[in-house]
Amino acid sequence: MKATAFEFRFRFLIFVVLYLLGFTAPWDRLLSAETGRTAWLILAAWPAHNHWLSFSAATIALLVLAILCTLIAAALRTWGSAYLGSDVVKAHTMQGEALVAAGPYRYLRNPLYLGTFIHTLALALLMPPSGAVFCILAIALFQLRLIAGEEAFLTAKLGEPYLAYKARVPRLLPALTPQVAASPAQTAWPSAFLGEVYMWGVVITFVVGGWRYNAFVLIQGIIVALGVSFIARAFLPKQ
Repeated sequence: MKATAFEFRFRFLIFVVLYLLGFTAPWDRLLSAETGRTAWLILAAWPAHNHWLSFSAATIALLVLAILCTLIAAALRTWGSAYLGSDVVKAHTMQGEALVAAGPYRYLRNPLYLGTFIHTLALALLMPPSGAVFCILAIALFQLRLIAGEEAFLTAKLGEPYLAYKARVPRLLPALTPQVAASPAQTAWPSAFLGEVYMWGVVITFVVGGWRYNAFVLIQGIIVALGVSFIARAFLPKQ
C-alpha cells in the first residue's frame, strides 16, 4: 500500500511520533512493572552471558556500531540532499520536475530513506527492547509506504524515463557500481549539511556522549539536535 498525501505532508511529524513511541514504549508500563532497561543493555548482556565477550567489551562494540550507523546515515542523507536539494527533501508535497540520476542516485533510488533506517538502528539501542523492535518495524513499514507513493507519483509524472531508471537502479540496497549514466545535476552542499544538521548532531552526541554509557544523556543530546534542526530550517533556501 502506498502512503496518502496526508502521510507524505506530515511524514516528519509521523517519524517523530514513531520514535517517541519507541523511546517510551507505553505498553511496557501496562504489561510489566520492570522498566528502565535498554536494548543496548540487553544486547551487551547476551554475548557476556554466553562467554563470547565481556560485558564491557560488548557494550563498547555496540557503541562503536551505533556511531558507525549514525555516521553512515548522516553522510548518506547529506549526499542525497546535496543532489536532490534540501527544498525538495523538506517539501510538503511530492516533487517530480526532473529525473535525478547523479551522486548516490546512480547506486540506489532512495538513499534518504536508507539513511533514515540506518539511523533508526542506532537510536533503537537507547530504547526499551520492545520499543526498539516496534520502532524498527514501524519506520521500515512507513518508509515502504512512502516509497510506494513516490514511485507511483514519479511514474505518472515522468513516464518512461523513470520506469527505465527504476528498472536498472535498486530501490534500497545499493549497487556496488553506478547503474546509470550521470544526469546533469547541480550540488548544494552547504544547504545539504544545514538540512541534515539533526543527523550530524546525533553523530556528535554518540561520539562525545556515548562513552559515558548513559542512555539518558544520549537521549538529551538527540533532543537538542532535533531542536537545533527546527531552527536550521528557517535558514534553508526556499524555491
